[in-house]
Amino acid sequence: MINILHDSDADTAILNGKTIAIIGYGNQGSAQALCLRDSGVKVIIGETEILNGVKNPSWERAKEAGFEVYDIATAAAKADIVHMLLPDEHHGRIYREFIAQHMTKGKALSCSHGFNIVFKQIIPPSAVDVIMVAPKSPATEERKAYLEGFGVPGLVAVRQNASGKAREIALAMAKAMRFTRAGVLECTFEEETFEDLFGEQNVLCGGLVELMKAGFEVLTEAGYPPEMVYFEVVHEMKLIVDLIYEGGIQKMNSIISNTAEWGEYVVGPKIIDRGVKNRMKKALKDIESGKFAREWMAEAAKGCPNLLAKRKALGEHPIEVTGRRVRALFEKKN
Repeated sequence: MINILHDSDADTAILNGKTIAIIGYGNQGSAQALCLRDSGVKVIIGETEILNGVKNPSWERAKEAGFEVYDIATAAAKADIVHMLLPDEHHGRIYREFIAQHMTKGKALSCSHGFNIVFKQIIPPSAVDVIMVAPKSPATEERKAYLEGFGVPGLVAVRQNASGKAREIALAMAKAMRFTRAGVLECTFEEETFEDLFGEQNVLCGGLVELMKAGFEVLTEAGYPPEMVYFEVVHEMKLIVDLIYEGGIQKMNSIISNTAEWGEYVVGPKIIDRGVKNRMKKALKDIESGKFAREWMAEAAKGCPNLLAKRKALGEHPIEVTGRRVRALFEKKN
């Protein structure tokens, strides 16, 4: 049974006198920086001031929020804990160019996803702590929960414990962001990385999106009105997931009709069958072997042409065109 840690398992006093540099003031960077600062932790921001020839809006937002904002190298030099919250594909280059020379003995390198450590895009020196503090939540919900006085669940992991205090530092950061109020799971970098990638690709993003698109295409190709289909296979998805989130699959089944529940049992396994499970196993092997990571890093190195093309194609898919029209029709009127 995995160990669940709470407030009593962590002490934020270990962060007293330490400076945490949040590298990247995007969605997670801003949420985590604000939560840490509101808990009394000294936080500075490392960002790029000029991006593609114009003022970086993330730099501006961090300044407007009242943070001390520095270029990434300066922030890394000033910090005791360097907490990297950039997009995965940028970590390796940014670390090598601006951060590596400042990772000196006694410091800690932190992240919220183990991708770049596990797949060796970043190879930290042995004299520093290497930790992970990861919320299991989108940034908006993480910040919302903090402001409500609670927190979202999280993960902590230790890769290197050079100081002998790496675990305590990770737990203190988790407590400062109130993850320990909800509960924190202790794991390894590999467990978090492999499970996270698998979940995104096979269930939460890849699997779910393809399931909704396939359902939309089958019904519209059979002549059903796309607006009605959108409600059926996209809009109601949130309602079903909310019920499962609140009380599990059985809670959801207790609220839907007996007809819907019977269809779940007899038709669902014919759609998500053993073939799907076997392909999921192959996807997991590609993650664990590093094949997916190598392919993604190669795509990123080319400027993401395939990613951008797929993003554009999705925006033009009838499910998205219909969705924009439906949401506009039903948006709240003042």
